[in-house]
Amino acid sequence: MGTDLVIRDLHVSVEGKPILRGLNLEVKQGEIHALMGPNGSGKSTLAYTLMGHPKYHVDRGEVLLGGENLLAMDASARAQKGLFLAFQYPVTVPGVTLANFLRSAVSAVRRARGQLAVEAAGDGASPQEVLIPMRQFRRELLERMRALGIEEEFARRYLNEGFSGGEKKRIEILQLAMLEPKIAILDETDSGLDIDALRTVAEGIKRLAGPELGVLLITHYQRILNYITPHYVHVLLDGQIVESGGPELATTLEAKGYDWVREKHASVA
Repeated sequence: MGTDLVIRDLHVSVEGKPILRGLNLEVKQGEIHALMGPNGSGKSTLAYTLMGHPKYHVDRGEVLLGGENLLAMDASARAQKGLFLAFQYPVTVPGVTLANFLRSAVSAVRRARGQLAVEAAGDGASPQEVLIPMRQFRRELLERMRALGIEEEFARRYLNEGFSGGEKKRIEILQLAMLEPKIAILDETDSGLDIDALRTVAEGIKRLAGPELGVLLITHYQRILNYITPHYVHVLLDGQIVESGGPELATTLEAKGYDWVREKHASVA
């Protein structure tokens, strides 16, 4: 059985204001779903809710990951179970190198999955101090960086400090590659990218896509879908998915905009 993401009748509010109003969606491993919609439709709300941001309150509904209740888990447990979120605006962490950040994150995920050999930081070390052996980690990291066209010197730099928008998004894809999740949520990964950076990021996503990874690609525009062909496209309007189809739906949205969707579903509010 695959680790599928199942969302049923999800209602979410922020500071008492309803945002998601009965959203239903299922993303299976091996599938790429594009979630599109106008600004304010609830796309980022869905992403942050799925990852467990405390600002977003689930009023009703359920979210299952591999058959387990995702909503009962904190953000760390969700990541350890196989959920990943690439941020629209990646945060900067001064004083923490990319390599140290990734070694800690990957070690935590592999500990939870029972994939990490017991090699403690020292005598009497707690389970939380067990890390991937440095030699093994460095080999894996450099291999992934080369595959994604990321220069080795980025591993020694502080996380996202002084990075361009395109570099930050590429590092998000590197994190995706290292953590090897079951389901990845990519929240407007294409925003703020020029055409070259967009192509590079899209190629990285395509390289990682496969039978073991389900992708929920949240985007406002069709342009990233020129490089990544989704299996399904969904349109989110006022907190509900109102249209679903294949890649041709994204082409229609690019040509006609969202006005026809608003007119067709004028009762959704």
